[in-house]
Amino acid sequence: MGAIKLEIRCPQTVNGIGIDPDPNWSFDALISELDSLEKKLEASSSIPLPFRKTKSIELNGEKDVKRSSNAFVMRVSDEEFEDSEGENEEFNDRALVKAARFNCDEFYLSDDDSDDAPCLEVQSCLMNEVGLVESALFELTHEHRLGIKEEIRNRISALETDLMNESEKSSSAHAKVEKYREARREAERKFDVQYQRRIAEGLDNHLTAVQRDHELKSQIEERRIRSDHEEAKRREKALQEERLCQEKAKAEAEAKLKAEEANRVALEAERRAAKEAAEREAAKAPKANTSEVSQTANLGVPTASNSGVSIAQPMGSEIDKANKLQSAGNILRAAESALNLERQRLQKLKELNEINQSLRSSSNEDFGSTERHIARLIKQIRGTKDNVSTKASELIKIVNNPRCPQTISIASFAKKVVSHCESPDNAAFACGHVIVLVTSKFPQVMDVVVAELQGACIYTIPKHISYSKSAFESKEAYWKAIGYREDNGKFESTKDFLTRLESYMKLYGALVQTEVAGCRNVHGLNEGWAWLARFLNALPANIYTAVALNAFLQTAGFGLFRKYKSQFMKMLNIISENFLNALRAQEDQELRPIIAEIQSYLEDKRFLKEPEGRALQGSLLSSYMVPDSDHQDSFDQPSRHAQRYYPQNAWGMY
Repeated sequence: MGAIKLEIRCPQTVNGIGIDPDPNWSFDALISELDSLEKKLEASSSIPLPFRKTKSIELNGEKDVKRSSNAFVMRVSDEEFEDSEGENEEFNDRALVKAARFNCDEFYLSDDDSDDAPCLEVQSCLMNEVGLVESALFELTHEHRLGIKEEIRNRISALETDLMNESEKSSSAHAKVEKYREARREAERKFDVQYQRRIAEGLDNHLTAVQRDHELKSQIEERRIRSDHEEAKRREKALQEERLCQEKAKAEAEAKLKAEEANRVALEAERRAAKEAAEREAAKAPKANTSEVSQTANLGVPTASNSGVSIAQPMGSEIDKANKLQSAGNILRAAESALNLERQRLQKLKELNEINQSLRSSSNEDFGSTERHIARLIKQIRGTKDNVSTKASELIKIVNNPRCPQTISIASFAKKVVSHCESPDNAAFACGHVIVLVTSKFPQVMDVVVAELQGACIYTIPKHISYSKSAFESKEAYWKAIGYREDNGKFESTKDFLTRLESYMKLYGALVQTEVAGCRNVHGLNEGWAWLARFLNALPANIYTAVALNAFLQTAGFGLFRKYKSQFMKMLNIISENFLNALRAQEDQELRPIIAEIQSYLEDKRFLKEPEGRALQGSLLSSYMVPDSDHQDSFDQPSRHAQRYYPQNAWGMY
């Protein structure tokens, strides 16, 4: 059995003396300590203590036991040992077994021996002597208990560790839950804000759309009211204009009737005078015949009884010829200057054809391949800059080709380019561009081209022939005179004729307004202005002249306005106030479409917009125009060119 540690259940110090100075004492040390303690007590106190060496200390329950001279043995009961172990579990980690301390809570120092029993009864702390087996058993039991306590302590420590870990985990989980909950709240708040923003945006868009729709409806309603008001004004103005036109037409008709009556009276007087002159000549003729007969009788020459008739017939034919010429003067409507230019150009064309005829007859070469090549190049003309430049260059090379006479090439070019533009689908502006490029190298070609064009369409002169039974034997003769085509004895329809007329006029209008940088157009806008002035001065208003004027304005109006500005506007006012009113006065159903088209051109001011096809692809014809500063004088005096041809008429135009 190992050493036993005794712990006293009393205060640690009594009167400044430590009760347990050395907790790890041995049994001998304990005895010596007790002896020293008794000595100190006896020295410090006058009252004798109950503890004497001569007397044995009787423990509770052991009064009859004899004292032996053996070593002192302390006996400790199992119950007190267990109690001491239970109360001092915090010291179980030591290797020694803890024993119960002495219970010295109350010491009564007196001489009476009766007081010793209670004091000795509480000190049953010493162990009885035991054997080796019991000591080993007790040691094993003690070690078993220590192992169990250690195991319990380890489990408690493990449980505490697990509890702390679980607590930390639960705290962490709780923190994560709180964090997740806060994140969810923040996300929901953001979603709510976004949703409210979307609702606000949708509401704003809806209100904006409603407001825009309301404004649009208001604008449409205002526009409709304004258009109705303007339409009412326009109708009222149209009625007034129609009334004025009717009155003017009526006045013109009355004036025309009076003029025709005066012309008829004058013609009747002229016929009467011519008849009287013929009668006088006839009266003189018998006398001359009588003298001639007498002379022939004297000479023995036979006479003819109808010689008076043969003489009178030439006189009658001269009168009929004069009447026809006078009638022709009434049916032919054209400016004298235009007729003079026509005769000059036709003379040049006639001379050119005569030269070509003599060349063909005197030469064995066939020039048909050259003519076919020219025709093929002209058919390939398109409204692009590269195409126009290429075709013009090739045509110039053909005209310069020494293998073919230049006169034949020029005549062929003029004829083919005019015939190519019979259809309205062909590019009139591109053809005009090619003509200007070719004639810039050969200026004499322009008169030939214009002569061919005037021969195909008399309204490019401009000139009009009115129908008269006395001047024409039949309607067919009149149609042939104004340009209708005859095929196998059958004339083309008026619709086909007007289509060709429109195509020719578009080519002429495109030609006069074309100006190319570095090239001079010898038949340019000055000739176009002169044509318009001659047209309005001399030609009457009918279906033919209306189609010609509309086609010319569609192609040349833009260029004329750019050059002549306000003077061209005056021309358009004359067209609106005189030419269109004259057409309306005829009350012809066939004239309504062309009247509407011309009126639309004037009202919509289409002359301000460049016509379609005028600008070649890749280049604008406007870039080739001469600057307006070069024509500043023509703005102030736009009709000086026309003054050379005829005086001012009743319309205020030259």
